Amino acid sequence: MGESMLLHRLPSRVVLLLCTLVALFSIVMADVGPGCATRCGNLAFSYPFGMNNIGSDCYFKEEFNTFLIFCDNSTDPPTPYMFRKSSNLRIVSISIENHEISVMMFVAEDCYNSSGGSSNWNDPWLTLAVFPISPARNKFIAVGCDTYATFTGSTYATGCLSSCESISDVIDGSCSGIGCCETSIPRDSYRYNISVTSKHNHTGIWGFNPCGYAFVAKDGFFNFSTDDLYSPPFSTVPIVLDWLIPNKTCDDAKKNTTSYMCQENSDCTDAENGIGYQCNCLEGYKGNPYLQNGCQDINECVVSQPCNGICTNLPGTYNCSCPAGYQGDGRKDGKGCTPIIREKRFSSTNVVLGVSISFLLILLGVSWLYWGLRQKKISRQREKFFLENGGRLMLQRLLSEHEGTVESARIFTDEELKKATDHYHESRILGQGGQGTVYRGILPDNTVVAIKKAKILDQSQVEDFINELIILSQINHRNVVKLIGCCFETEVPLLVYEFVNNGTLANHIHKRGHESTLSWKARLQIAGETAGALSYLHHDASTQILHRDIKSTNILLDENYTAKVSDFGASRLVPLDQTQLTTLVQGTLGYLDPEYFHSSVLTEKSDVYSFGVVLAELLTGLRALSFERAENERNLSMYFASAIKGERLFEIIDPRVLNEGNPEEIKEVMMLANRCLRVKGDDRPTMKEVAMELEGLMRVMDRHLWVNQSSDLEEAEHLLGKISSKCDDIPKSTASGNDDSISNQSPFELESGR
Repeated sequence: MGESMLLHRLPSRVVLLLCTLVALFSIVMADVGPGCATRCGNLAFSYPFGMNNIGSDCYFKEEFNTFLIFCDNSTDPPTPYMFRKSSNLRIVSISIENHEISVMMFVAEDCYNSSGGSSNWNDPWLTLAVFPISPARNKFIAVGCDTYATFTGSTYATGCLSSCESISDVIDGSCSGIGCCETSIPRDSYRYNISVTSKHNHTGIWGFNPCGYAFVAKDGFFNFSTDDLYSPPFSTVPIVLDWLIPNKTCDDAKKNTTSYMCQENSDCTDAENGIGYQCNCLEGYKGNPYLQNGCQDINECVVSQPCNGICTNLPGTYNCSCPAGYQGDGRKDGKGCTPIIREKRFSSTNVVLGVSISFLLILLGVSWLYWGLRQKKISRQREKFFLENGGRLMLQRLLSEHEGTVESARIFTDEELKKATDHYHESRILGQGGQGTVYRGILPDNTVVAIKKAKILDQSQVEDFINELIILSQINHRNVVKLIGCCFETEVPLLVYEFVNNGTLANHIHKRGHESTLSWKARLQIAGETAGALSYLHHDASTQILHRDIKSTNILLDENYTAKVSDFGASRLVPLDQTQLTTLVQGTLGYLDPEYFHSSVLTEKSDVYSFGVVLAELLTGLRALSFERAENERNLSMYFASAIKGERLFEIIDPRVLNEGNPEEIKEVMMLANRCLRVKGDDRPTMKEVAMELEGLMRVMDRHLWVNQSSDLEEAEHLLGKISSKCDDIPKSTASGNDDSISNQSPFELESGR
């Protein structure tokens, strides 16, 4: 089902499609300056923006005003910055047509401890020369229940006050002053400083709102929720800047023909925000008005098809006319074309017969047209989704680059997956989360599968979708969930996995009523299988794979409690000549490697740390992070290390583990978990060493069980009674809370600061 399927569905539109592609290609080619780079990582750009190519003038610069882009090739993918890397202004997108550039900026914070003392604060600032902040595309937002935030420029100041006494006063989605407030940005804002203060140091509300914070962000980016009062959900936010050719009006610029930036088929307008002018292609033209021949004629006859008759393309416009024998203006939005009726006498019988036949023909024609248009609409929509979501060509190209094979993943149609899930009926839902929903599906051969459907589609989710396909296509391991196929035809891409029917490891450890389902032997087996899978990914796969989000909710169990590692959306392939990657920090609080969090350098030891947290969960039955526990016990890894350091080894162990396990075995696993949780990655063991040690423990346990079965019954009962007596004094620990996924990066300071 791929290219051949599309051609069979659209035989009558092949010529039209090729013409459209030729027209669009000519426009794209006009955007490219000769000899100049037009891409840095995922960012595409064109003159007046550019990089510092040797021997070429690829970007606009005038005195201290510059449109230079610095491309940091040390990251994967490369990261673009305004001016230079030290500016801290990472570029997200550039629009030539709208004269906008989107960059990432910091969030101001003002945090306090439980006694009202300041624990953390920062006041970010921004200074720019020719890029004023867009008042139409941004909002100034402050969050907190005892928060006053100000936005101060060189000649202006604005701000807002947010307050509340109880979390019950706060309304999700409302930013009107109760827990959240917002205000507009002044025009001509080339610089600002954000500060956040508190009147009562958050006393009385510290339990649910220890911090106030404020930021300028793209309108629509932030949707306030009561969960945001606990801590900022992000450290940087996107901000939209307007850009213009500085310091001149259109009238002044036109006087100097050598420096005037607007090229042919374009006009000049004075900027509404800031001092300068902007160039735009004339109506009927599209492209880059700052490049010679950059504004290209739009062939309306191909692109918009405005005529009902004969369409003739003209420079900047078009003309509609009717063929011989028809009359009208030929336009779809006008009179169109109707046959010229010549006078002729008819008998009453002929008139009735003619009207009847005409009515039947019209009825048949309307029915056929409705059916044809409906099918065409469905076909166009599927083609659109197929191309936007990557498509078979994109998948085949990416997999070939990573030595994968497209045949390893079956391509499903939308209709096949609708039928398998009973049109995604609620009764087929296996689980829901922030990223989407997983459904239970039954294929025509009665194979039961799990179908993952994302909630919201954006470019990052498409990249995670393709990334997971690439990763799973190269893995063949009994303890890694198997990818069966995928679907590109829907609005959001779908992944089809093998069905693992016994839930997640987190459910069996933490869900009330499930605590007793996992014996000590089963827990050790799950730990060993998970470690074996990670060891395979790190050391035995054709290309090293770093999972980057190991946690108990990403470990599935089948009916035999066999572990299956899942969710490779955040995983990364490590090139053969590298041992580490520099990436944006991504993972789950409670499981995230502290060394990776502070350095943004991802290594295989980051997975080792996350696995150590899972091992601690198996031993203690406690969640990795819970705000219902005492403050010094909230983070399991720190609590676990503290218990070992204080020689309170068996005080935090799950009672069932104490009853069933050999104390020496338990202690050995605890020491292994403690080594995995060491702060420095170099001090942690590799996953291969962890897997071998757990495998050795399983062999020892099997021999121990065999010896116990042949030992004296009275001695066995005595030993069991002795272990049970230790457990009677251990209170049963309860924990709750949800994992919080984060995406962060290390801050720098120069043109923007914290």
